[in-house]
Amino acid sequence: MSSPAVPRTGSAPTSHVEQLVSLACLAPSVHNTQPWRWRYDDGLLTLRADLARRLPVEDPRGRDLTLSCGAALHQLQFAARALGWTTDVQRLPPGQDETVLARVRVRRTGRAVVVPEDLELLHARRTDRRRFTAWPVPAHRLEDLCRLAAPWGVRAAAVNDDGARFRLELLANQALTALELDARRQAEQDRWVGRTGADGIPAALLPDEPDPLQARSRFRPGLLEDTRMVLHGGDRVIALGGDEDDVAGWLRSGEAMSALWLEATREGLSVVPMSQPTEVEATRREIGCSVLGGTFEPHVLLRVGWQAIGRGGLPRTPRRPLADVLEA
Repeated sequence: MSSPAVPRTGSAPTSHVEQLVSLACLAPSVHNTQPWRWRYDDGLLTLRADLARRLPVEDPRGRDLTLSCGAALHQLQFAARALGWTTDVQRLPPGQDETVLARVRVRRTGRAVVVPEDLELLHARRTDRRRFTAWPVPAHRLEDLCRLAAPWGVRAAAVNDDGARFRLELLANQALTALELDARRQAEQDRWVGRTGADGIPAALLPDEPDPLQARSRFRPGLLEDTRMVLHGGDRVIALGGDEDDVAGWLRSGEAMSALWLEATREGLSVVPMSQPTEVEATRREIGCSVLGGTFEPHVLLRVGWQAIGRGGLPRTPRRPLADVLEA
C-alpha cells in the first residue's frame, strides 16, 4: 500500500489522516451500524459516538455502540503503527460531552517503518457466521488470545470447562428467546439486516439455514450457502470485561476485542461476537456469576473457531463513505 510523502516529524497531514480513518472504519460494529464520527483539527483526531446510529431498544445504555467505537479506536492505532506513525490517546477527555470518547494525536517521531502485513490484516478481517468445523481450538491458543486483552486494562477468560460451556449455552439461548419474544427488539434488529446501502448486514453474508447442532443465531436465515459437513462445532468462547460495567470499560473492551480479533485472523481463526447475552441485563449478570465466577463484569462474548479448509472467502460488509464519518 503506497503512501504520500510526509515530513519526518510533526503532525500527520490530512491525506494521511484520511487513510488512517479509512482503515479504522474497517472495524467491526454491532449490526454494522458504524456508529462513529471523527474530526481532525490542528493535528488532533477526535472520536465521537454517533448517537443517531444507537440501538435504543437493544442497546439502551450504549454498551454495544461504545464497544464498536473502541474497536475503531484500536484499529486506528494499529493502522498508524503499521504506517510508521505514533499515537497518543486520551480516552474520555474531561470537560467534553458524552459523545466524545477519545482524542488521538498522530505524529511522526522518526524514520517511518511500514508493515504491509499488518495493513493487509486490517483488510482481511471478517465476521464469518458460517458454521465452524469440529476441530477444537487448543486451550493454549485461547490463553494466548486472552493475554492480548491485558495491555488495554481488560479482563479476558476462555470458557473451557464443560459445565461452564453448557451453562453459557443455556443462558445465551435464554437471551435469544427474549429477543424473539420482544417485537420492538426484533423490529429494530431487522432494520439493519438485508440492507443494500453503505451499512447494515447484507443477506448475502448470513447463512442460508439455521444449524440445529450449533449455537442459535440471533439473525434470520440469509442467502449465504453453508454446507453442513460435520456433526458438531469445535468453537470456544472468550469473555471480555472489567471491574465495572461502564463507558470507560466498554471502550477499552472494544479495543481489546479488536486486538484479539486481528491476532486470531493472523492465526487463521474465525471470530464471531455474541452481544445478545450481554444485551439482556439479567442474563449478563448471571453469566458473570455462574460462568465467570464473579471475577469480572462481562462486556462482550466472542466465539472463536476454525472455518473449513477451502471454504470461499467472504466479501466485506459495506462501509460508509469517508465524507460521512470524517470532518477535516
